[in-house]
Amino acid sequence: MTALDTRPKFDQPDDVYQMLIDAHEGLSDAESQRLNAKLILLLANHIGDVAVIEEALSHARGV
Repeated sequence: MTALDTRPKFDQPDDVYQMLIDAHEGLSDAESQRLNAKLILLLANHIGDVAVIEEALSHARGV
């Protein structure tokens, strides 16, 4: 099992943040939620470790 690694890894985190914001431009609330869900599932599949995903969810919820 791999532990969740929360250390910063982006050279330009503001650029990544802007990409996320730009991806939602022109979308309705429903389309934006669908985009978020698809992105989360794609990244969760990329991680491929249920324990890490569970840890990330807890971390994101502030638990």
